[in-house]
Amino acid sequence: MDDLQPLDRVARIQADWRRERPDVDVTPQGVIGRLHRLADQLTEELCHVYGHYNLSEGEFDVLCALRRAGKPYERAPGELAAHTMVTTGAMTKRIDRLERAGLVTRRRSGEDQRSRIVALTEPGRELIDQAFTDHMRNERRLLDSLTPAETETLEELLTTWLSHMEKRQPLTHT
Repeated sequence: MDDLQPLDRVARIQADWRRERPDVDVTPQGVIGRLHRLADQLTEELCHVYGHYNLSEGEFDVLCALRRAGKPYERAPGELAAHTMVTTGAMTKRIDRLERAGLVTRRRSGEDQRSRIVALTEPGRELIDQAFTDHMRNERRLLDSLTPAETETLEELLTTWLSHMEKRQPLTHT
């Protein structure tokens, strides 16, 4: 770290730990701690846009998954859960609220009367098209402090790391 650069919160925490526990390597905390703080700040910044459309982060995600499906903008709830990485229980709550707001509809599947299909309504499609445009504008704003080369490098590093993490088995404590 550059000696001229003031210590950020994570660096101060690391310095404290180095003083108190010089026997423990706290180097990983520099990356993980900053990513954690950055993720919290990014989530807050992203949620401002969702809130402008009276959507939660999860509801925005559901509408995006339906819109990405292409015409007729519909998926089964299980598919939605897979495309948004949430449980089907959480998905049901999101769909309930979106349906009450008139942004999605539910109907029985033509192939299996026990199954349901969730579809965007026209107001839902219009809302998510505008919200997504604003979301991408906001994400661009959040990345503007990085150069294009830094953004590309960061994306490559995060892609590689995420790939490795997704292949790993979770650590279990006994």
